[in-house]
Amino acid sequence: MRFVLRILKALALLLVLVVIAAAGWLFIRPPELLSVGDGYAAKIVCSNVFIAGRGAEDVLHDDVQAPGNPLLRLVRVSVDRDNDRVTARFMGLFAPSYALYRGAFGCTSVPDGNFEAAANAAPFDPPAKMQATHDALWPEGEGTGNSEDGKIAALLADAGVAGPAMRAIVVVRNGRIVAEAYGPGFSAKTPLIGWSMTKTVNAAVLGRLMLDGKISFDDENLLVQWKNDARARIKVSDLLGMESGLAFNEDYGDVADVTRMLYLDPDMVSLPANAPMEALPGQRFRYSSGTAVLLSRIWMDRVGNAQAAFTYPHDALFSPLGMTSAVFELDARGTFAGSSYLYATAHDWARFGQFLLQDGVWNGQRLLPEGFVGAMRTPTAASNGRYTQGQAWLAPGGPSAAFGLPEDTFWLTGHDGQSMAIVPSANLVVVRLGLTPGRLDYQPQTLLKKILAVVPQPGEPKQQAGSQQKAQPQP
Repeated sequence: MRFVLRILKALALLLVLVVIAAAGWLFIRPPELLSVGDGYAAKIVCSNVFIAGRGAEDVLHDDVQAPGNPLLRLVRVSVDRDNDRVTARFMGLFAPSYALYRGAFGCTSVPDGNFEAAANAAPFDPPAKMQATHDALWPEGEGTGNSEDGKIAALLADAGVAGPAMRAIVVVRNGRIVAEAYGPGFSAKTPLIGWSMTKTVNAAVLGRLMLDGKISFDDENLLVQWKNDARARIKVSDLLGMESGLAFNEDYGDVADVTRMLYLDPDMVSLPANAPMEALPGQRFRYSSGTAVLLSRIWMDRVGNAQAAFTYPHDALFSPLGMTSAVFELDARGTFAGSSYLYATAHDWARFGQFLLQDGVWNGQRLLPEGFVGAMRTPTAASNGRYTQGQAWLAPGGPSAAFGLPEDTFWLTGHDGQSMAIVPSANLVVVRLGLTPGRLDYQPQTLLKKILAVVPQPGEPKQQAGSQQKAQPQP
């Protein structure tokens, strides 16, 4: 019996030593995967607390832990409202990661803990926040009047059509909101992340600069890092079409290029800018969030001066469109995170969709060059017709024809079920936002098809178009 007790005591001591050693290892040199998880948690909680006004624990549970890796359930967060910071730690102890709120520029991940550098990276006062005109009808204001379509509203009330964890759906027909629906805890006033729908907005910001003659599709020699290098031959059009030839790993299941860029590197430009070539420009399609960040850096450099670059998305796009809620976030070194981080209400996301439906014209003023939205509707050969020449999709989950959708349909899509369908032939925009992981296999094409089935067909009476729509020709 004594021998057995000695063995048990030795095993217990060994277990304690193993736990101490593991804790020391996690404290001194935590695995990058834990740092990515904590970085993700800190950033998502920060943005939703400070931009959307949601509770930190709700965001941690619903947005971070529920849909993701089981290890995320062991992450704990703390919010320092006095210093506008969020800290996330694995088990409340290990691999600390941080996010910093910077007012109108939203939150940024601060993986190196250098809050001073992150704060100084956006040194200019942002533009004054615009105020929505609630009395006027959308899109001039926030009102919807008596334009609700009962048939479409009934579809949106069907959970099977709206999809799991839907947070907002807005349907725009003939320039007016005809139906909208919101999940529990969300409303028309809640700013929501678009994830990769941000890429298309970022492309439109570049298009605004193109209208001013400061950049073109054919520009080469785009970054200093690419001087005297084969990468100097990469064109703006190659980046817009995701066919630059640059290597980039977009696998979110582990520590890949995309997660390293978003949550481990304070300078998101560094990794994609130094990526090697794996193919000649225009020869291979590779979906790459790094490409969108490079486009941000390129258009910011072309604006002309730093202060103007920081205010350019607001001045050139959000303000003219009346996107009063839009918050375009920057990385910790001052580059807009054009791959992922735009928050806006569903009404404002719909304004952007209507803007593209109207071929880049708003209130009778052309804001995008002739043909720019056309590039968003033109497939690239390298993507086998799935992706377009303007950071948008033609077939995000399969060809539109396979779902019985109009051939002119094009899409903005984003992580966890964000989507925007634009159908010029039906004068229709459908925005759907939520927290719907891909493993649930939800297809937004199903929602769009059902809506199209109940809207008036050509030759039938149409809803009266609003003044916004009347003033702007359709593409």
